[in-house]
Amino acid sequence: MNFALFKSTVKSNWILFVIFLAVLFMYMSIIISMYDPENIEAMALYLETLPQGMVDAFGYNATATDLVSFIGLYFYGFIVLLFPLIFCIVLTNRLVAALVDRGSMAYLLATPNTRIKIITTQAIFVIIAVSLLLFLNTLAGIAMCEGLFPGELDIPVYLKLNFATLMLTTAISSISFFFSCIFNESKYALAFGAGLPILFFVINMVRNIGSNSEWLKYLTIYTLYDPQQILSGEQSVLMISLVFGVITLVLYTGGIVIFSRRNLYL
Repeated sequence: MNFALFKSTVKSNWILFVIFLAVLFMYMSIIISMYDPENIEAMALYLETLPQGMVDAFGYNATATDLVSFIGLYFYGFIVLLFPLIFCIVLTNRLVAALVDRGSMAYLLATPNTRIKIITTQAIFVIIAVSLLLFLNTLAGIAMCEGLFPGELDIPVYLKLNFATLMLTTAISSISFFFSCIFNESKYALAFGAGLPILFFVINMVRNIGSNSEWLKYLTIYTLYDPQQILSGEQSVLMISLVFGVITLVLYTGGIVIFSRRNLYL
């Protein structure tokens, strides 16, 4: 790892990080403030006024029984999947494919650093940025819940859900990073590095709409992540985290190896 490059990358991307963090904070605070322990069915009654297909697509078709399931349903079922997904796509493209496409990578490779050191630094930055984004979001969620509804949040279960979310998001980032390392042009890196995760996301939404689309579960990585089953203990966080961890390790390692060996048109 090159600390000078890491420091420069932080300076170049902290605004992007703050924007996505602010968006997540905003949605988190809105949803937590909507929780009403005296009338928890109010949100469900409101959703009944919306088109059923839209409710199903967003994964809002379950029933919340307490604060943690309320947050899991309305924040972790859709919002926390969408915005970190966009963050991963934008960040990985900026750190690898865009640099190659613009020719800026030539200046980095002209320094007395190996390709592996440079690309590994970029990979570490992506993983740390994604982890910090979700870590701060987790802390904010706990702080908001304890401030508005003291003692109502099942913190151990909430932490399990957030850990599974982190593992899923790092796996998504590894997909975008891998394709950024393969292509010399940013448009092709985005076509696959953004297209595949977005396709997984859309397939998951379509799968939620009806039982006839159940077979789609075999075509998306999001099938392994079900917030309601994680909260109820029906889905093993350890098992899905292991799967996401293997995907992350293989794709980040593959991306680094490919980048260090391929021809770059700089």
